[in-house]
Order: sequence, then structure tokens, then C-alpha cells
Amino acid sequence: MRGFFRVLRQRADANARRAVDLYTREMADYRTMCEDERGRASLLEFAVALRRRTFELAEENRPFSEDDLAYMAAMGKERGEQGVSLASHRRVLVLHTTLTLREVQEAAGPDDLEALMMTLDWLGPHGTTAQAAYSRGYMAGQQRLLPLAARVQLLAKALLADDPAATELALNLGMGVPERYVVTVVRVGGRPMRRAGGPRDDVIELLVKEHPIPLAWPTPEEFVALVPGDGAQAEERALQVARDFAASIGRPCSVGAASGHVDALAGAYTLARRVSQAAPFEKVPRRARTLADVFVELGAARVPEADEWLHEVARRLGDGPDLVATLEVYYGCDMNRLRAAAALHVHPRTLDYRLQRVRELTGLNPASTRGVLVLNTAVARRLAGAWPDAM
Repeated sequence: MRGFFRVLRQRADANARRAVDLYTREMADYRTMCEDERGRASLLEFAVALRRRTFELAEENRPFSEDDLAYMAAMGKERGEQGVSLASHRRVLVLHTTLTLREVQEAAGPDDLEALMMTLDWLGPHGTTAQAAYSRGYMAGQQRLLPLAARVQLLAKALLADDPAATELALNLGMGVPERYVVTVVRVGGRPMRRAGGPRDDVIELLVKEHPIPLAWPTPEEFVALVPGDGAQAEERALQVARDFAASIGRPCSVGAASGHVDALAGAYTLARRVSQAAPFEKVPRRARTLADVFVELGAARVPEADEWLHEVARRLGDGPDLVATLEVYYGCDMNRLRAAAALHVHPRTLDYRLQRVRELTGLNPASTRGVLVLNTAVARRLAGAWPDAM
């Protein structure tokens, strides 16, 4: 067993050089650091020291000391302050783990099975502890380099990508990491927005003061909020965030939401985006739509023939007086004539006239089962901007 660990220690320098060479080949951040001889020397020194200490402790079956973890955190902080991107930070952790396992395998001889298994058992929990310390330092270094809006968006993107680094990012921002989030996607309507990052960062910084949760505005047309929790209370909070966002940009927006576990938010994000694309644009969002609200529209959108047929129904409604808005309110009031007329600020007979006009234009009775299904879906698709020519 001692021979196995002696081989690992003897190869530490060569293996460290191989690691640094790989980092510089794969990541531009590390290539830039190695352009300076002192930068490469620093990387190499850390790589050698980390390997020697790792295999020393693995042989003795002891954990990293507080001093060891503080040293790793200091190295991580140095990388953060040097401007290493989050993507490169994640990548170097993966590469280090892969190389360590390869080095262990290469050092193992025919009689080293016991030492090999003991080392692999040790690397699992203690390697995770070391990575957490390094990441904690990295996030502290990033805090000095990146403004609040950028760090909040990094957290949101890490959570949406199911990235383990999200926990350290959240702790660095003073945010907890609950078991579940309501992923809320707000789609921006109207003319295309400027693609400059500055104004978007300003909005994020204002919103996060009122709503200290992960937020991101990855494209001009899409804003994302991750609201901690689940159920009606979290969805209500998601709606308030969406309303505040819509008010801050002065644009109509559509809101889609989906709940997910913290370790599986990528799927919830995909679903929330689809829901937002089927939800109606509103100046003041009235609801954070979920799959239960738009499943018919989503199904219709996947069948081109059905969607084109609904498009024709919507075009016919355009020949009447405010028929789309009338049907939206009528169905929103559960087909209660008096409530719908009051909401539209018209006489009930005027509402009756409009509903009769819908029947004449489409051949569908708005109060029939078939009429509700077809007309409500056609109106929802039009209000969601599915057919720009019908807007």
C-alpha cells in the first residue's frame, strides 16, 4: 500500500504540469494567466501542493484541516479576483476531478486493489469538501469584481442549469437555497428592446432590492424570476414580481410559471417558457399562468392544421366590434352576462349583440360547449401573439 502512495507523490510534479497544460488549452482565462511566468508558476505551485496534501491525507485516512481549506479558499478567491468566469471555474473543477481519478488509476499496480479502493472512498466526501472551500473563495473574489445585478443573474442561471455551484453563489449573496422554486418567465411584448446590458442591469438591481430572490434578464424578450416555495402563496409572489417588472419597463408582458425541485429546475424552466409563450400579453399581468391554464393552447400550437384553423377563426372575429376583447372578458367572467357587461362598461343588450355577431361570423355559439372550447382557445392564441398579423 505504501508503494502506491509513494508513486503518487513522486508523480505529483509531472501530473500538476499536465493539469496546468490542460487548463490552458481548454480555457482562455487560464491561457491569459499563463502568459505571465508568475501566473503559470502560481497555478503550478497550487496544483503540486494540492496533490501532495491530498494523497498524504488519503494514505492516513484523515480529513483536510482548517488550514488546508483556508488555503484552498484563498486560491479560489485569487481566481475570482483575476476574473475567471463561472463557466471556467466549473470546468476546472470537473477537469481536476477527472485528472485526479486518472492519476490514481495510473499509479495502481496489480497488487494495489486495497489502496485504490481506500483512496476512491476517501476522495468522494473529502474532495467535495475541498471543492466547496475553493468555490466559496471564488465567489468571495467575484463579489469584489462583479456588481450585484451580475451576481444575482449568475445565481439564477446556475440554478436553472442545475449547477452545484449555485449553493455557494446563494450563500455569497445572503440568499438561502430552498427545496423548491416557482420558475417564472415573463415575456416582453411590443417593439424589440435595446440589447445593451446596462439598462437591464439597472432594472435587475432595483427589483432585487424589493424582491431579494434570483433574477435574470438573459435576452431582451425574456425575464426570469425564481420564487422560493411552492403552491398558491409562491405563485402570488411570482405574480407580484412580474407586475413590478412590467411596470418598470412599461411594456405588456405574458407570464408563465412552473414549480420544480432545486436539483431539477432546468425542466421547470423549459415548461415555464412554453407556458409564457401561450399566455396573453397584458399591461398589468393578472395571473401567473401555469400548465393547467394553457394546456389546450399548447396542444393546438403543436398541430399546424389545428393552429391554422384557429387562426382563421380569430381573423373572422376581427370583422366585428371589439369581439376578441369581449370574448376574453365574457369567458373571464365565467359567461356571466351581467358581470361581463359591467366589466366591459356596456349595456347587457350590447353584450348580447356582440355575442350574436360572434355567432354570425364564426358559426359558433359562444355559450355552447364547442363554442367555449374553440373561441376561448382562438382568443387566447391571439392575445398571446401567436399570429402577428392578427394583433
